[in-house]
Order: sequence, then C-alpha cells, then structure tokens
Amino acid sequence: MIRNDYFFMKIALILAGKALQIGETPVGAVLVHRGRIIGSGCNRVEIDQDPTAHAEIVCIRKAAVFMGDWRLINTTLYVTLEPCVMCAAALLNARVEKVVFGAWDTRYGAFGSLFDLAHDFRYSREIDTKSGIMAEEASKLLRHFFKQQRIKSDKAH
Repeated sequence: MIRNDYFFMKIALILAGKALQIGETPVGAVLVHRGRIIGSGCNRVEIDQDPTAHAEIVCIRKAAVFMGDWRLINTTLYVTLEPCVMCAAALLNARVEKVVFGAWDTRYGAFGSLFDLAHDFRYSREIDTKSGIMAEEASKLLRHFFKQQRIKSDKAH
C-alpha cells in the first residue's frame, strides 16, 4: 500500500501545483475507491469566492456525483496538507475510511496537530489516518506560496 500512497500523493501534489498556478494556496486532493480515482480537486477559494472551496471539499463533491451517493464508503483521501476542521467534519460525514496527508497544519489542522477529529470519541465513527507522505514536497509548495504572498504584500505597502 505504501507504493500506492506515493502514487496518489504525487497526483495530489500535481493538483496543488495547479492551485499555485491559479494563485490559490497550493493544496491538492484525490479520493480513491478500489484503486481508482473517483474525485479530485485543488483549492479554489479565491477563484470561486467560496470559503468552502478547499481541495478536500471540491474533491468530495466530485466523488459524490461520480458515485451517485453522498456516502463515500471504502474510500481513501490523499491530500497534500492536513485537513482543517471544516474538511475533517465533511470527511467524517461522507464516511471516508482513510485520510493520507503530506504536511502537518499546525495552525488549522484537525487530524492530529491542533485537533484530532478523526479519532474523537464523541463522533460515531473514526477515520484511519496516515501523515508525512511526501511532506517535504508539500511543504515546499506552501513555503513558496507564502513567500510570494509576503513579497506581494511588501510591494503593496
């Protein structure tokens, strides 16, 4: 399964690169069912002017349409950054079985860094998690993006 983890994370990283190209925070996600990608997405918050257009949510929406069901049972999400609280709740509600992510998000992360909603006893289900897959590559994209944002901000002032 480790080989598959890297294969699908590489695709998520390509999507994160796409987000970077369109001026979005570089996060990409793919949802896999039985070895097949059923949904994919990258951040589109700025482009869509939609605060819920995180890579995970975009991906979940596409997968639900593809499957014809909001219950995404027996699926694994590959995402370049640890999901936030909003995305974690959506993943729990969608019945996603496993989440594999790259970089930790110490500011907003909800799968072990700031919160751990995947294993919160107050929910009726848990999500298996795996972190650190291609974390350096994901972190590098994020550092590049935020460095560019700081440069733009400095020039504006």
